[in-house]
Order: sequence, then C-alpha cells, then structure tokens
Amino acid sequence: MEMAYGTPAPPLRPLIAHYHGYRERGAVPAVHRGLPSPFLTLIVTIGDPLVIAAHPDPAQAPGRYDTLAGGLHTAPALVTHEGRQAGVQLALSPLGARALLGVPAGELSGLDVDGTDLLGRAARELHERLNAAPDWAARFAVLDELLLRRAARRGAEVPAEVRRAWQALLSGGGGVPVGELARDVGWSARHLGSRFAAEVGLSPKAAARVIRFDRARRLLQRRVAGGLPPRLADLAAACGYYDQAHLAREFRDLAGCPPSRWLAEEAGPAEEPGLCEGVGPRGRA
Repeated sequence: MEMAYGTPAPPLRPLIAHYHGYRERGAVPAVHRGLPSPFLTLIVTIGDPLVIAAHPDPAQAPGRYDTLAGGLHTAPALVTHEGRQAGVQLALSPLGARALLGVPAGELSGLDVDGTDLLGRAARELHERLNAAPDWAARFAVLDELLLRRAARRGAEVPAEVRRAWQALLSGGGGVPVGELARDVGWSARHLGSRFAAEVGLSPKAAARVIRFDRARRLLQRRVAGGLPPRLADLAAACGYYDQAHLAREFRDLAGCPPSRWLAEEAGPAEEPGLCEGVGPRGRA
C-alpha cells in the first residue's frame, strides 16, 4: 500500500480538509466499508474504476466510477477491489459543496453521484490530468489548480447561522444539544433543523451522531494500532456515549457490524492526525 497526504492551497483549506492519494497492488481481493464521516467524498481514480457493490442508499444500483462524489450518509457503502486500486480522495467540508461541486451538500445527502453528472467536463479533466501526472505532488498541484478555478466562481454562500452551528458541532465532538445550537445562532430549533439539513445533508441531530461516531472509531483504530487494548467502555465514556452497549449499537447502525468485526476487517495502521477519511476509496472507514 502506497499512501500520500496533501494539504490544499490556503484558499481551499476552509473547503477541503485534505488530499489523500492511495495505490495498492498485489493485495487480496476484498470488500471495504465506507463509513459515515463529517465530510463529503470526491474520488478521482487512477487506472481501474471504483467499484461500489452497495451504496448507503440501497435504492442505488451497484456501479463503476472514474470519478465519484458522495454526500454525507448514515449507513456504510461497500467497495470491492480485485487486489489493486489507486486514486486520489478529497475530504470536502459540506460548507464547501456549493463552491466546489455547484450544489448544496443537502442535494447529495445519502447519495453517490458520478462525477461527470455533477461536474461535467471538469470531472473528465480531473481524471485525465491526474492519470497523466507523474507523482503525488503533481497530482495535488493539479487539484489545487482546478479547484481554485472552481472556488473563484462560487455562487450563493452558506448562511452564517448554519456555518456557525456546523462548526460548533465539530468543535464539540457532536456533543452540543440542538436547542443550544439554535439559541446560539438565534433561530428556532425547527428553522435551524430545516436550513441545516438543506445545506449540510443531515439534520443537526444526525450530524452530531455521525461526528461522535467518527471520533470514536478513529480513537479506537489509533488505540489498537498503537498496541493498546480497545477498552470500549472507556472509549464510550470519552466520546459521549451512555455506555459500551450504546457505542456497540451505534457501530451496528452506522458501520453495519460490531466494533470487533470492524477492527478485524479493516483497522490497519493509525491514520494521519486530523484526517476524516481512511485508507482507500470510499475510505470513510
């Protein structure tokens, strides 16, 4: 497995958490769980297409993609590969969807969309130029160039109240009650809920749930990768769950399996600090 991490150009950093390049060859064919996270996903493949066996929305048929954009979701995606995969994955803030994807994140809620359907020629240019680039640094430079061009043409801004509520949820690890968020931004809880879902793609309560789960599973992965025992009861308390059973239920709901199975299937080396996407395509796991 070859991995590379890139930091977007400064004007893009409020919109994109990171670039993640990956290349795997000679591996055993496998199925990967793409878990819910606080970031939308944009994947541009290098070589073989991305194969989605099951989308977060079960109504979507399996598919193959050269480029793919995925909205926030509360169920796992299942990605398959035959022993090799390569591409670049971007972790997009839902607050940056309007600027970079041309639509609010709410329009992509729970969906995977072919990049060309969303971005048209820009998706094809991304795919062609990233495949032609000689190394990761050059690929990240292409991303900066093309995404800066898109961001310069940004349209309507996300309402300041939604932006503030989203940032409060992130900084609070998903532990801020919706009523408190509403009072802080000066809206009713009902109005905040509707505007927040339209822009972000999840209700404030569902977004808090995903943020809390994402933090918990990353801490769990880092503990195990560092040679420490999982200590699920301690992890549950640290991440704001009622108890270990509550954490286990959230894993079953959001990952589709208990923590022990997820660790056995997918928990590899500890991820780079601060990243909200994991190893490989649809790497929300």
